[in-house]
Amino acid sequence: MYGNFTSSSKQDQLETMEYTTFHIEGVIEFQPRIFKDDRGHFMETFSLKMFEPFGLNPDFVQDNQSVSKKNTLRGLHFQKPPYAQGKLVRVATGKALDIAVDLRKNSPTYGQHVSCLLEAEKGNLFYVPEGFAHGFIALEENTAFLYKCTNYYHQPSEGGILWNDPLLGIDWGVAEPLLSPKDEILPLLKDFDSPF
Repeated sequence: MYGNFTSSSKQDQLETMEYTTFHIEGVIEFQPRIFKDDRGHFMETFSLKMFEPFGLNPDFVQDNQSVSKKNTLRGLHFQKPPYAQGKLVRVATGKALDIAVDLRKNSPTYGQHVSCLLEAEKGNLFYVPEGFAHGFIALEENTAFLYKCTNYYHQPSEGGILWNDPLLGIDWGVAEPLLSPKDEILPLLKDFDSPF
């Protein structure tokens, strides 16, 4: 069924990270260890070593940041090959529901999605590999969303799937989100010829 997923949590060999994998191959949630004292807190938000248990070596070349009002929905976006992007995302302030939709034609989970609640207090990160449409909805005012990308932004390669496509069955938790004009007219999955 579209939209359903199960997850399993594992402690990797790193001292500062835990990870969760999902039924859709390649999507990973990371949980950094947060060190707190009376001055505040510290956490490691990225190390290439966090990908070693998965045999991955992503080459992040660009960082992006957006700040969104509550109920702003951005997505579902991707870039077509050869400009496809893998993304490692998190929120620095606020909270967001993050969605990854599998668009890999030969994948047994094509058209299915995974959701991950990103929280600044929790510090968790979500890795979305190439071959996925990605989007999120801000659940608090002034949610600052950070992206590490494995390829540069390339406007002619932009693509997307409509956020409320009934075939995807995504529960965003908001009936009427704030959308850009571009995101209101993205195609449905049934009309989409995947480049992945």
